[in-house]
Amino acid sequence: MENAGLKIKALQREMALEKPVLRGELSISEDGEGAVYVAKSAGFCFGVRRAVDTVYDQIQAGKGPIYTYGPIIHNEAVVKDLEDHGVQVLDQEEELMKAAAGTVVIRSHGVPEKVYRTIERAGHSLVDATCPFVRKIHTIVQERSRQGDQIVIIGNPRHPEVEGIMGWCSGHAVVIENEKEAEEFAGKAPEGLKIAIVSQTTFNFQKFDKLVEIITRLRYDDSAILNTICNATEERQTEARAIAKIADAMVVIGGKHSSNTQKLFEICKKECERTFFVQTFDDLNLSLMPSRGIVGISAGASTPNNLIEEVSKQCRKTILLNRC
Repeated sequence: MENAGLKIKALQREMALEKPVLRGELSISEDGEGAVYVAKSAGFCFGVRRAVDTVYDQIQAGKGPIYTYGPIIHNEAVVKDLEDHGVQVLDQEEELMKAAAGTVVIRSHGVPEKVYRTIERAGHSLVDATCPFVRKIHTIVQERSRQGDQIVIIGNPRHPEVEGIMGWCSGHAVVIENEKEAEEFAGKAPEGLKIAIVSQTTFNFQKFDKLVEIITRLRYDDSAILNTICNATEERQTEARAIAKIADAMVVIGGKHSSNTQKLFEICKKECERTFFVQTFDDLNLSLMPSRGIVGISAGASTPNNLIEEVSKQCRKTILLNRC
């Protein structure tokens, strides 16, 4: 292992730059040989915090029964706490029609346009907690598809955000997740096709650029490339990649169904072989943590601060005090 003290000093210099990528919290052991870095970008993003707060506001207002259409966010601990407060998760439109009249909160990932009509038809009150950045994509694809554009969505076709975006297109939308699919689309689509490219908000921004490069080889006429990856996602991925490059171990915290957390893990794993994905502190094997060196911690956009603090606290005990 490279001299731990020198690596930590190099990290401190990086953080002291005028416009540093690494702006998180750095804790260093007394001997200067161990450090824990907690990413500034770790934890709830604006859209997730807004969605979760919206549901708790409904609980406090006593407007029961309260439902969310799909889990409000991809974090099992948060969803469990809401269930303990009486909030029910509905996953299908049929369930909306059968459920007793109440308040339905639209999840942060958004839903297809038809779900709004189903909620109203079933007699529920509707509270929209769709992330504003996702809602913006809905507006874009709705307008562009009505104008006759071929909508291309860069993202995971099985993710609820992408399913929601597709549900706002008036025509068929193409979803592209990898280079093979991009090559196939570019090879089959006719020249001169008018396309509008958008992205899942949590997609890997470097991968997005690569797929767009492949798709646009034919130089489609009057096409629009709309990078709709939210700034918070880009900042989170950039910071995670930067710390993973110099860390001796990385811990990525988030729900197992969280797309943005999975992408963080993939980014960190590529740069730091000793990268661990944990949902809670109970999943972290502290014996695998290095006794000296740098441990970096990042977390997905749907990870509550209390989980991040619990993991980071125990890592500090292990690394900084050299005890479990």
